[in-house]
Amino acid sequence: MNLEQSLNELLSDLNVFYRKLQNYHWNVEGVDFFEVHAKLEEYYNQINESIDEIAEHILMLGGEPFGTMEDYLNTATIVEAKNQKIKSDAIFHNLVNDFGMLLKKVIQIKEEADKQKEYGTSSLMDEYILNYSKIIWMLKQTIA
Repeated sequence: MNLEQSLNELLSDLNVFYRKLQNYHWNVEGVDFFEVHAKLEEYYNQINESIDEIAEHILMLGGEPFGTMEDYLNTATIVEAKNQKIKSDAIFHNLVNDFGMLLKKVIQIKEEADKQKEYGTSSLMDEYILNYSKIIWMLKQTIA
């Protein structure tokens, strides 16, 4: 596995996910609107920071991060959200799935980085593994 390619795939997923979270933020409806609206903003701000961190990490490794929507949409495995009103329970189920996809990806990158003795990348992925695992746990508590 090529680390630069895998990191660019992660970057693509993060960019599509960022837009998806904003779409949900704008379109959530229901009695829990205020709480969910705020939580989604927290998530997309966090993902935005990750986008910059991953792009800069690719540069540190001597690679070239993807930078166009075309690149992201052609590479991402996370699917965009529709432009429509949506209830929080549907959002939370989708987020469990999407964060699960991100978790799987960062674990794969960590494993490959360890094989290549690229410990900076491995260490960075540890942060994402912990973060995504906690978010998934919390979301599952909400939809239980």
